[in-house]
Amino acid sequence: MKLRSVIVDDSTMQRMAVAKLVNDHSNLALVAEYSNAIEARKGIANNRIDLIFLDIEMPIINGFDLLESMDKCPQIILITGNAHYAFKAFDYDVTDYLHKPLTLARFNVSVKRAVAQYEQLNKVNEDGEYIVVKSNLKKRKVVLDDIKWIEALGDYIKLVTDEANIVILSTMKSIVQQLPENKFLRIHKSYIVNLEKIDKFNSKNVEVAGRQIPLSRTKKIELVEALNNI
Repeated sequence: MKLRSVIVDDSTMQRMAVAKLVNDHSNLALVAEYSNAIEARKGIANNRIDLIFLDIEMPIINGFDLLESMDKCPQIILITGNAHYAFKAFDYDVTDYLHKPLTLARFNVSVKRAVAQYEQLNKVNEDGEYIVVKSNLKKRKVVLDDIKWIEALGDYIKLVTDEANIVILSTMKSIVQQLPENKFLRIHKSYIVNLEKIDKFNSKNVEVAGRQIPLSRTKKIELVEALNNI
């Protein structure tokens, strides 16, 4: 098992040093390197990434700014030369914090933590399948069976569950990629529904837990087919 990893650092020498450590580790696969947060955000959004080695001190947009802007929540190992960032780093629910210059022994400890956390977050537990989302800068498990529907809110989306409404920074396209196709369907540009939660539907709406959710004309046939396959 290899964690798909990226490096984000404005220093060419530092990227080279981290890349050598990543390439030499049996549990890591280097996917890309980025010299700034803007490029990194685009690359991470368009690929499946499990682990980010992220420099905090970068010009214009620093590492903390990047974390706040991301709608995906891969594991993060923060890297910096200033120890005073350590307490702030863990406010962002990072996996670990490395201080420059990096040592092989300390790097291996961080990767071991990342592998253990990855295995824990990605297994199916007794409550059933779940996804991991970032809400209020914290990673949070959301059991798929608890989700009734998902609603677009501008730059955010709202996961409506049995217990609470969870608002996260994401796009509908991004979240639908994390959901199993046999359980969820995007029935409107602003709505994704849990097929098993649908009580009834007509040509214009789907009813879930007493709520009328609009159904796009182009999605009617797809909805019928999906319900027949449950």
